[in-house]
Amino acid sequence: MNTDDFDAVLFDLDGVLTPTAEVHMMAWQKMFSEYLGSRGIAEPYTESDYFDYIDGKPRYDGVRSFLASREITLPEGSSDDPADAETVSGLGNRKNDVFAAVLETDGVTPYAGSVAFLDHLLTTDTQVAVVSSSRNAPAVLAAAGLADRFEVVVDGVVAAAAHLAGKPSPQTFLFAAEKLGVPADRAVVVEDALSGVAAGHSGAFGLVIGVDRGVGADRLLQAGADVVVADLAELLPGSDDAA
Repeated sequence: MNTDDFDAVLFDLDGVLTPTAEVHMMAWQKMFSEYLGSRGIAEPYTESDYFDYIDGKPRYDGVRSFLASREITLPEGSSDDPADAETVSGLGNRKNDVFAAVLETDGVTPYAGSVAFLDHLLTTDTQVAVVSSSRNAPAVLAAAGLADRFEVVVDGVVAAAAHLAGKPSPQTFLFAAEKLGVPADRAVVVEDALSGVAAGHSGAFGLVIGVDRGVGADRLLQAGADVVVADLAELLPGSDDAA
C-alpha cells in the first residue's frame, strides 16, 4: 500500500488490531449453544454461523440475524434488559457478560503485525481511526495498550448516539472519515469481517483491505475487498508480500 495515495486508514478492531474476535466467537458459541439447548433445538450453533450471521455486526443485529437463521422470533426488549431475559437485547447482553468476563481475566495482546503497521503510519501523514461495531471498543483498546493511538473511535455507542446504521452499511466508516476530514476515496478500510468489507466496498472507499483471520480470502474478495492479506505486516514497505 502506497501511503501517498491515501490520507487515512480506518481500522476495524476485533480481528484486525486485536485477537478479541476469538473471544467474541467463544462468547457467542457459549451463549447460543446454551440458549438453543434450553429450547430443545437439535441444530447446533457452529463456527460458520458466526461468520455468516454475526461477524462484524452490531451485537443486537447479530442476535437477530442468527435467530432468523433458526426461524426464531423474540421480542426486541431494550438495552437495559437483564441477561436472563428471553429477548433480542437480553441475549445480546448475556453474550456481552461472557465477553467482559474473559477480557477482564485474560486481557488482550494486539497483533504484532498490526502494531508494526501502525508504527509505520506514524512516520507518514496518514491519519487513523477505529471503526468497530462493538460497544466494548474503548475497553479493548485500553487493555491492548492502543488507546492513545486513536483520537477518533467510532464504536457501537457512538453509532447509536449518531443514529448510524451498522455494518454492512458504510455509515460508520463514512462518519469516521468525516471526523478526520478525509473524503471516502482518500481513505482505506481494513476489515476481517464480510459485513465490514461489504461496508467499505459500498461506501466507495479508495481501498478495501481484507484481513483473513478465518473467513477465507475468496469470500473476502467476493464481498468487495480489493486485496486480502493474512497479516498487516504484509503491507509494510519492503515486505516480500506487500500489496
